Amino acid sequence: MAVVCRPARMDDLARADEIVVASINELTERRGFGKMASSCPQNFQAFSLTDDPEGLWVADDDGELVGFAWSWVCGELWFLAQLFVAPDRQSDGIGNQLISKMFAHAEKRGASVKALITFTFNNVSQGLYIRHGLFPRCPIYMVSVPRDRLASRLAEPRLRLESLTAKTAGLDELAPIDISALGVSREKHHRYLLGDSQTSGFTIHAGSECVGYVYISDGHIGPLAVCRPDLMGSAFAAALSFAAQSDVPTISAFVPGASESALKAATDHGMRLTFPMLLMSNRQFGDWGSYLPRNPGFM
Repeated sequence: MAVVCRPARMDDLARADEIVVASINELTERRGFGKMASSCPQNFQAFSLTDDPEGLWVADDDGELVGFAWSWVCGELWFLAQLFVAPDRQSDGIGNQLISKMFAHAEKRGASVKALITFTFNNVSQGLYIRHGLFPRCPIYMVSVPRDRLASRLAEPRLRLESLTAKTAGLDELAPIDISALGVSREKHHRYLLGDSQTSGFTIHAGSECVGYVYISDGHIGPLAVCRPDLMGSAFAAALSFAAQSDVPTISAFVPGASESALKAATDHGMRLTFPMLLMSNRQFGDWGSYLPRNPGFM
């Protein structure tokens, strides 16, 4: 029987995660980085499936899942969160079938901006995306540092963090920050993060002015957004100071190459670049000096 692409169901997500993990690890091991991916709860995928089920698809070969694709939309922005095919099926044309479903989702939602984040060394996928009109725009670096090494480099933060919870969140205050940084509001994604018991959210303040926000989970910083790029270095330093108060062994973040102040803050605090990624899109969008992604799926 031919492979059939069909809408994903909630009970597909665990197998989809297995495909994603296997595909990433096959690629990163082949390129000399070792295994990088491990299974994790599919909470954001499940949220996206409930929010917009037409954004998640699987490739089904007579009952066996062999591919998975997932995209989400906020305003005019369509984002390809994941597209992976089982390592032993990657020459069967399944990726092309799935990506056609993804772009159909973008067109149906009327998204004028199409974007994704992929590994810099994933040249095969980059060629596929370029053929579909998405071009390389900005490098994004995973940076990390042992917490005990970070602690010795911390100074008094110039900006102040205030707790952000589902009860206290003024989402109307966050929307202008997102629009300034990304061009769209991400209200539904704030609601998701604020409902995640493993994630702490904060507004960032300069005096009495709210100038940004940040989320921190298990030592990982992001997303982080500020209303002006000149605030990014201080905002990132404040987030690092808070993250260092936890008992996690490692502090990490994704930092765009366009954010010179965040990269400088990262290196000043002893963080090392662990692996490179790449933002691709059909046109320029957002101010990547004002935004640190959470991860390549959430952005």
